Amino acid sequence: MKVVKFGGSSLASAGQFSKVGKIIRSDASRRYVVPSAPGKRNAKDTKVTDMLYRCYEMADAEEDFMPLLKKIQERFESIINGLNLRLTLNKEFELIAENFRKKAGADYAASRGEYLNGLIMANYLDFEFIDAAQVIMFCEDGEFDAERTDELLSKRLKSCERAVIPGFYGAMPDGSVKTFSRGGSDITGSIVAKAVRADIYENWTDVSGFLIADPSIIEKPEVIKVITYRELRELSYMGATVLHEDAVFPVRKEGIPINIRNTNAPEEEGTLIVESTCRQPDYTITGIAGKKGFVAVNIEKDMMNSEVGFGRKVLAAFEENGISFEHVPSGIDTLTVFVHQEEFEGKEQQVLAAIHRLAQPDSIDLEANLALIAVVGRGMRSTRGTAGRIFSALAHVDINVKMIDQGSSELNIIIGVQNSDFEAAIQAVYDIFVVTQI
Repeated sequence: MKVVKFGGSSLASAGQFSKVGKIIRSDASRRYVVPSAPGKRNAKDTKVTDMLYRCYEMADAEEDFMPLLKKIQERFESIINGLNLRLTLNKEFELIAENFRKKAGADYAASRGEYLNGLIMANYLDFEFIDAAQVIMFCEDGEFDAERTDELLSKRLKSCERAVIPGFYGAMPDGSVKTFSRGGSDITGSIVAKAVRADIYENWTDVSGFLIADPSIIEKPEVIKVITYRELRELSYMGATVLHEDAVFPVRKEGIPINIRNTNAPEEEGTLIVESTCRQPDYTITGIAGKKGFVAVNIEKDMMNSEVGFGRKVLAAFEENGISFEHVPSGIDTLTVFVHQEEFEGKEQQVLAAIHRLAQPDSIDLEANLALIAVVGRGMRSTRGTAGRIFSALAHVDINVKMIDQGSSELNIIIGVQNSDFEAAIQAVYDIFVVTQI
């Protein structure tokens, strides 16, 4: 049994819908479908969700929103007409207009893209339509109610052979619509997969799985065939985006693998995300990801290593000012705290004063405009000299390493470099581990 989720680009037009229909009908085990709202049809196009947000803003400001709502309706009608369906959404749009006037909320407005696409998809496939607001529940505080949802959804889908459940939204205890964060259809797919105890959760998008590195930096990077949840989390945390991070947790608990597939290239296997695997990776590393815009706060104090609680005192200075840290490499008499530059700049003097007050260091030095790069891979555990090879690759292209930090799991190595060296560093690491495999 498979749960399949399709992203906005996969459902942006009648042509794309047709591809999706072929994919679902080609495998009878694809029984539960989670659609997103229509995405962009081309680079200059606007996503339907963005149009709905704007439309509701106009309604909220007592402006005439009907012309824009009409344009949104035309987008859906172009899909319906392109698929030759006997379906009209007139009543749905009358209700949406009425609820906009009643100020039903931005979450309600944003959710209508998935809701309407779900109606079209159910009609097109001749599947049952289940409104997510009836089965995806949130608590009073706005947190997702996993237990109640699993109970409701499992019961509802037990008696349903094939169904379409729109992604991205659910309902509060009072029945009002509540959405997940953007990209939340991934989460809905995962929740449905858990509820039906699916064998696999297929997440269809516009790329053929996870790539080893960012294609805007590396030309045609290799696809990752198999990745573990832990590796995925490390890469996602450092900026690699294909799947919503929270989509992992519901299926991980059940041991359900996720398969990232490409709607436009369904013959390609994509990336399989699993709890654990004995499959050897093709390369020592699984992936490379990173972010720019960090500051290194270097703190020095003689005999720091023998002072109990020194690290706690330093980190308390950041906590006092509501700043989270990324990494804290240390030496005998030095401690460095890496933080987001954007977050730190406005409070730097308060933080420095707090460090002096709490930890009484000998000196504090700041180094800005740094980037952090994560080199991740389960293959690193059984391979000697990985850090040495990274140093060698970066030295070969004259990049100065500001920091290197290996996690205790031996699953990832974090490298700090100048912002200006970010792209060249990723290229150098990719080349040595993937291209030349020295």
